[in-house]
Amino acid sequence: MQKLTDLLDRPIVLVGLMGAGKSTIGRRLARRLGLPFVDSDVEIEEASGATTADLFERFGEHDFRDGERRLVARLVNGEVRVIATGGGAFMDPRTRMLLNERAITVWLDAPIDILAERTTRRDNRPLLRKGDRAEILARLSDERRDGYAEAQIHIRSGSGAHGDVVEAIVAAIGKYLGE
Repeated sequence: MQKLTDLLDRPIVLVGLMGAGKSTIGRRLARRLGLPFVDSDVEIEEASGATTADLFERFGEHDFRDGERRLVARLVNGEVRVIATGGGAFMDPRTRMLLNERAITVWLDAPIDILAERTTRRDNRPLLRKGDRAEILARLSDERRDGYAEAQIHIRSGSGAHGDVVEAIVAAIGKYLGE
């Protein structure tokens, strides 16, 4: 593992729909690699003193995404670490280009039924508050799939063990870096 960690010269950024496991898998991946972990949604909330849902409601999605883009740009210019982004962060073309240039991007892709189940655990997802979760997630998946597909690594996850997903990411990063 140390050899892989020594090869890393930029952050690892997890992208994907809400509920894909970016935060949970990100924490475990960081621990596995001996790297720090940062969740961009938590960073936004700490910097603003408000929840993501409140920021969405107060300022709208456009302004939220603008602030998110600036924060993510700062995060990838820091140390080598694992970063979990919000579900829509990678949809901004400037953010996507920046992340693909300055980080290793990993798309966590999970089936809609699993995403719908996982997102019921907390009511902090503003885009899911107005309608059927599975329908909204299916629509978002269709709208965002091409953007997420620009990530350098694509990992399919599901209802299996988080450790298996972490190991799949570690193997894919090793292959990506030519290890």
